[in-house]
Amino acid sequence: MFLPVTDHNPLRVIRFQYVTGTLIALNAALFVATGATMVPGAFQAVTLSYGAVPAVVAGRAALDPSLAVLPDGASLLTYMFLHGGWLHLLTNMAFLWVFGDNVEDRLGHVRFLAFYLACGVAAAIAQVAMTPDSTAPLIGASGAVSGVMAAYLLYYPGARVWVLVFMRLPLRVPASWALGGWIVFQFASVLLAPGDETVGVAWWAHIGGFFVGLALAFLFAPRTPPAAQ
Repeated sequence: MFLPVTDHNPLRVIRFQYVTGTLIALNAALFVATGATMVPGAFQAVTLSYGAVPAVVAGRAALDPSLAVLPDGASLLTYMFLHGGWLHLLTNMAFLWVFGDNVEDRLGHVRFLAFYLACGVAAAIAQVAMTPDSTAPLIGASGAVSGVMAAYLLYYPGARVWVLVFMRLPLRVPASWALGGWIVFQFASVLLAPGDETVGVAWWAHIGGFFVGLALAFLFAPRTPPAAQ
């Protein structure tokens, strides 16, 4: 739908978005270690072992014993650090870089990290709840990033954001337009999705991460916000 490029929303409390930067670096490093340097068959084994397979999480299927390397439930955390390709990684990290710094500024480093991980776990649970028979591994940071986007929408709805619409057309729009349109697009995609829920984009993870992020952003926010824009 669109790719964020930058925003005009300077940091007010923290000096640098250390957690956001570390998350991006970690995702990139793990992609190189588990994706870019592996043959497809080996990477598929990684996604089954460390991705969140809805049917496995729901107890309706079991992994091959050679792939079951994590304790029960641990894949709800590890899945969000795996990506299926450069485009998958770069788009997620672009959203995190543009919107994550200001949310980290508002919440502080520790609360932001807890917020991010909680949104990612909630996103996976939403996908499992809606597609409990799916055997397709859920991977990617988009569920957690969806929560970050919701927090940005709550905290900075009037901030101006440069986006590339359809990856081509540059526009400068209010965050409320961009992020409000994004969540509407997720719901529309669910309605238009094919009946086979084992393939395609994890729309329910996006929706779940967004609305849990909205609720947590309200609860996590400090009583005294930074200076108004």
